[in-house]
Order: sequence, then structure tokens, then C-alpha cells
Amino acid sequence: MRYLVAAHTDAGINKKINQDAFCLKIARTPKGHIVFAVICDGMGGLNNGELASSLVVNAFSEWFESSLPSEIQNGVDLQHISDCWYEIACEQNRKIAGYGEANGFSLGTTLTGMLIIEDRYLFIQVGDSRIYRLRDAISQMTRDQTLVTMELEKNMITPEQARADSRNNILLQCIGASKFISPDLEIGEVDTEDVFLLCSDGFRNKVSDDEFFGILAPSILNSEPIMKKCLVGLVELNKTRKERDNITALLIKAVAS
Repeated sequence: MRYLVAAHTDAGINKKINQDAFCLKIARTPKGHIVFAVICDGMGGLNNGELASSLVVNAFSEWFESSLPSEIQNGVDLQHISDCWYEIACEQNRKIAGYGEANGFSLGTTLTGMLIIEDRYLFIQVGDSRIYRLRDAISQMTRDQTLVTMELEKNMITPEQARADSRNNILLQCIGASKFISPDLEIGEVDTEDVFLLCSDGFRNKVSDDEFFGILAPSILNSEPIMKKCLVGLVELNKTRKERDNITALLIKAVAS
């Protein structure tokens, strides 16, 4: 299997600094394409959110460059990689929290990352950036680690109330601003024509799932230029709807070799 990829980011209509950071890489190996994607949304209400997001992206990017080659050589074990990613996230949480404490301010970031090797994926999740999978419909793969999601799962509020709740941006954990973190990790299978969308909350606040699917359906995304054009169009749609946050999205499509 091989993969097509695209990415787009925008500071948005309100902020001068883009606190989102991302990395999207493809390695061509004897095992086929390996796709690595990470997106981090620096906390807009905290100081130096852009620093926190870039530090975490750089840490995972360094793992991809320095550690993945030996993983491939020794035989890929996604469970072992999952354990490594958990440790990287926890280490970054300690480092960023320590940096903020030493300098007298708080900073933090979400983390959503994905690794695809052959026909299997691994993802990691801290916070409320998301991964969607698009097949014949769109489904959210990650779980938002937010106060509203927790109350929804406990049936304390209805889905309608959750969508309109002003507390949607209150995170239960984020890297750098939580004393301890417990990342969600999942390993699964990839099918031909699967499309994965990784995005910060600014990309999906003003656009419905139906609108996403209408623009990003697998049958439409036949090339990387088309994928890029669709992302740019959705970013601009968010801006016309007065989205005030930074806006970032990554696309990955699995195609037959």
C-alpha cells in the first residue's frame, strides 16, 4: 500500500501568531510507505503556546528520524512503539512544565499523532485535537479529553447541550499544563481508500461532519494537489464563518500500490 498526503495551516482571522505546529512525513522503505503525522495545538489562553506545540512536534519528529530506522531493521512492533510514544509524551510533559515553572508562567499543548506502517496504524491522543476516518461515512477515531465530553459520557448533559456548551475548550489534560498525563493510544488496521484527517479544533469548530464528508470523501481525493486544494477550501470556509482560532489539518489517503 502507498499513501497520498497533504497539509495546510493558517493563523486565522484573529491571531497574529499561529500556535499550532505539525509534522507530516513519508518514508519509502522496503516495507512500503511509512507515514508519520503529528499535530499540536498550543494553548491559546496560556503564554508561549507556540513554544509548547513546537517542542512536542520536534520531540516526535526526532524519534521518527533517529529511532524508527532501528525499529524497522529489527522488525516493527507497534506495541513497543506505542510504549515509546507514551514515554515521549510524559517526558515532554515534565520538561515543558519544568520550563514554565522555572520561568514563572504556564504553557501547554494538545498532542495528536499517527504512524502508519504497511496496513496498520498507531495513534496517540492528549487533549482535543482529533483524528477522523472517512470511508463511506465519517467517524471520529479519537476521544476529546474535555470536561464536556466527560459529562456527556456520564449522561450529565445531552449531545445537543454538549455542542452548545461554552466549556468545550476546557481540557482534562494537556502536555505541559497537567501534573500527570495519560495519553490514549490505539493500534488498528488500514484499508485501501481509507482517508485520515488530523486537525486542530479550529478546523472543525465551524464545519459539520456532513460538510467534511462532502468535500473530503475518498472518491474525491484522487491526488495530492486535490487534497491540498480541499484543505485550503475548508480552512477558508472556517474563516468566512469567523473562526477565531488557528486552523490546521493534515490528510492521509491509503491507495493500492
